[in-house]
Amino acid sequence: MFYDQAKIFVKGGDGGNGVASFRREKYVPEGGPNGGDGGSGGNVIFIGDEGLRTLVDFRYQRHYKAERGEHGMGKNMHGRNGEDMTVKVPIGTVVKDAETNALIADITSHNQKVIVAKGGRGGRGNAKFVSSVNRAPTISENGEPGAERWLELELKVLADVGLVGFPNVGKSTIISAVSAAKPKIANYHFTTLEPNLGVVRLGEGQSFVMADIPGLIEGAHAGAGLGHDFLRHTERTRFLIHVLDISGSEGRDPLEDFDGINKELALYKPDLAEKPMVVAANKMDLPGAEGNLERLREKLGEEYLIFPVSAATTEGLEPLLWHVYHGLEAMGPVVFETVTAEKHMDVRVTGKKAERFHIDRDEEGTFVVSGAEVERHVAMTNFENEESVTRLQRILDRMGVDQALRDAGAKHGDQVRIRELEFDFVEFGGDYAPDPDDADNEE
Repeated sequence: MFYDQAKIFVKGGDGGNGVASFRREKYVPEGGPNGGDGGSGGNVIFIGDEGLRTLVDFRYQRHYKAERGEHGMGKNMHGRNGEDMTVKVPIGTVVKDAETNALIADITSHNQKVIVAKGGRGGRGNAKFVSSVNRAPTISENGEPGAERWLELELKVLADVGLVGFPNVGKSTIISAVSAAKPKIANYHFTTLEPNLGVVRLGEGQSFVMADIPGLIEGAHAGAGLGHDFLRHTERTRFLIHVLDISGSEGRDPLEDFDGINKELALYKPDLAEKPMVVAANKMDLPGAEGNLERLREKLGEEYLIFPVSAATTEGLEPLLWHVYHGLEAMGPVVFETVTAEKHMDVRVTGKKAERFHIDRDEEGTFVVSGAEVERHVAMTNFENEESVTRLQRILDRMGVDQALRDAGAKHGDQVRIRELEFDFVEFGGDYAPDPDDADNEE
């Protein structure tokens, strides 16, 4: 089966914990702190691979987690960094955040690498907290948790030329006649259930990739039939061949077919209808084809090039292919636009700084403090160490969390939650004295 959509979970490796340790050596009094840092967690990295054609691998494995960093040790020994996890994906894969639908990456070249889940940094050991006023700190940090998220993967076939048209007009027969592709061919609708790719070779060094897009029907842009699932594959093509059953063997008018398919392309994405297009009037070997060809030329002859062809006998295919090839040559080399998240976001400059944290109140009356920075400080605090907890209190006060809770109505004894940490809001009757040597609290 051709799998062109998948939903997976990725998580960067957690950072290793730093350690609080002191030098113990004979004849060396007051040896001082020598706790090493934890190693950084590995990243989850997507790599474009031109040898892959579908997302079928993600059907069987949906969770990807990079290795965590090792914990620090005494004698200033740092933990080893976690190994990155590399995941190969087909060329043409679009990666989005499943929750926000924000674009993360558009993988359009072989060996293109994208970090989709960054590993956490390692926690610092107590050797990093030595200052002029604290010569023997017992503070150590936990490792930072790795980023985690659900991703939506969407594959858009990369092809130079796309064959579009109603079901059973002969698209599969054409691609099988002009390339080595061997699609399933039968005289009934929706024989083609997946896009077929074939390389068309015209001469030495003269070739292009053709895709047979499964048959579209009226309402395809809104999800009718198979069209909604496969219209996305026309987005990557540079040239379209509109295949018509010019004989009307299916009981449809080829002129109405042409208008119907173009309407579906425009409704799905307006720029699709503006792609260079030629018309392949197929099944010229059947009765009624000549009369309909004349009608087609009268209506479209001035706007589109029309090639009368017979996929069954291969008559007329060579001029069509050479015209398409020269059209592609005139467009120049394939250059896919580098798509970035900023191009898919509404970014307005307001002159205001982004909020460092946000305070809400849940149904039980608990004050909930959220925000990446404040949550990171909580996650990296070693709550088994009193000095580390005191440092966290100092950081939250300097960030303005205490005052913001007061402004939000928090009173002495009210419950406050940050991540999984719940505590009582306590008024001490005075502010904490900031530690001038604690320069890392603004990270």
